[in-house]
Amino acid sequence: MEYDSFLDASGLLCPLPLLKTKKGLAELNSGQILCIKTTDPHASQDFELFCKQTGNHLLKQEVGQEFTLHWISRK
Repeated sequence: MEYDSFLDASGLLCPLPLLKTKKGLAELNSGQILCIKTTDPHASQDFELFCKQTGNHLLKQEVGQEFTLHWISRK
């Protein structure tokens, strides 16, 4: 999936990936997509809740063996 900006939050535990994501989304325009790479095992649930609370759109999550990618569209 294409994206406008990429954020590597590997090695960070909650809430740091969310804080970095919030900052990354603030730098984008409405409708642009941020891709975030995480290694925190709880990140998928955290990003689902984050998007529900902020109104941003969680487009996709791709879980791999070593990391997870999340695509979020800014509201």
